[in-house]
Amino acid sequence: MQVVFTPGHKEVYALAQTLRPEWVVKVSGMVKERPEKLANPKLPTGKIELEATALEVLNSAQTPPFALDTDGYEIGEEHRMKYRYLDLRRDRMKKNLMMRSGIIQMMRRFLGRNNFIEIETPILTRSTPEGARDYVVPSRLHAGKFYALPQSPQQYKQLLMVAGIDRYFQIARCFRDEDTRGDRQPEFTQLDIEMSFADQNQILQLVEDLYIDIVRHVDRDKKKIHQVPFPRITYKEAEEKWKSDKPDLRENTKDPNELAFAYIVDFPLFEWKESEKRWDATHHPFTAPQFLKGETTEAFIRRMKEDPGSVLAQQYDLVCNGYELGGGSIRIHDAKLLSAIFEFMGHSASAVREKFGHMLDAFTYGVPPHGGMAPGIDRLVMLLMNEPNIREVIAFPKTGDGRDLMMDGPSGLEERQLKELHIKIQK
Repeated sequence: MQVVFTPGHKEVYALAQTLRPEWVVKVSGMVKERPEKLANPKLPTGKIELEATALEVLNSAQTPPFALDTDGYEIGEEHRMKYRYLDLRRDRMKKNLMMRSGIIQMMRRFLGRNNFIEIETPILTRSTPEGARDYVVPSRLHAGKFYALPQSPQQYKQLLMVAGIDRYFQIARCFRDEDTRGDRQPEFTQLDIEMSFADQNQILQLVEDLYIDIVRHVDRDKKKIHQVPFPRITYKEAEEKWKSDKPDLRENTKDPNELAFAYIVDFPLFEWKESEKRWDATHHPFTAPQFLKGETTEAFIRRMKEDPGSVLAQQYDLVCNGYELGGGSIRIHDAKLLSAIFEFMGHSASAVREKFGHMLDAFTYGVPPHGGMAPGIDRLVMLLMNEPNIREVIAFPKTGDGRDLMMDGPSGLEERQLKELHIKIQK
């Protein structure tokens, strides 16, 4: 709100002459109605003002390195990220963070109404071959051994199904040490959902209802959902018709206020890794395959080995406007089948036992059929706020090559720290 200093309060008036933008001040006074000609109906407080009777300067401020009263798009991104604590002062960035907060609160309320339990899973876990490269953390107490940061809570959420937690969710932080890939971040946030005794249709319907609820309540005046129920398109059809597994179904692809959600289903279970000369999981190795009608596990394993490229997965992705918002699958709940798939992908029986023995052991104690999905939160907020990339909706993002310009990370360690961690740096 506007503050008015008048000559009638001489000391206050004199101090006010020294004030500059971004100074932190404490002001006392009387709230008054502004003169009719000076009222500004475009501002929430445009009809009132504060006539100051006391002023205290709590902190002066240097001139900011860039303007804070613009949307910030005209400023180099690296410059903004170096001074992110200033960049976040602009109205656009505050609105983005408020939208993100509101969406997460809606997710929690929606899933709570549907009898889900929010459970936190560990950040320090062990490294397992699940797809992307792990971020690893050296152990001080166990020389030469390492924790890994989770690429997703995949194994933990499946173990929660073994534990009888039939409906789990988490606002989960995930970490992947990937090479520079456009609009990606080394750490990101997803809504992690897992359900026991649920089929693919139930999971897709739950997530669809959630997203419709979010759009209609958070942004009902601006955003329009292209089609309800969300179309379900096979992977084969998407590749043949749109040459992409995340097609943009909008009639006018330049219309940012239209949200064309769709599900992509029936992915291949395996993809050929030419560099490694082996078949690998398209999604992750815990994804359940599609059995033929009446097919036994033994018969499927034979078919998988004879013609792996033809095997389909119970896997699905949620896409919108040309972006992948999240993926999921029905999981394998048969220890014998899981071992066979790991071995088919090139892992020896001893390696499978070493890296996934805890999962195989858990499955021997009775595990229900289960599945889930993990929609990303960053991209959803990006779409709802019409932002060009996810860095605009993350408070403190990294650069494309994983650097934190504000904190100057990653950084080296002192020799003392390296010694405690039993690490030597080879230059």
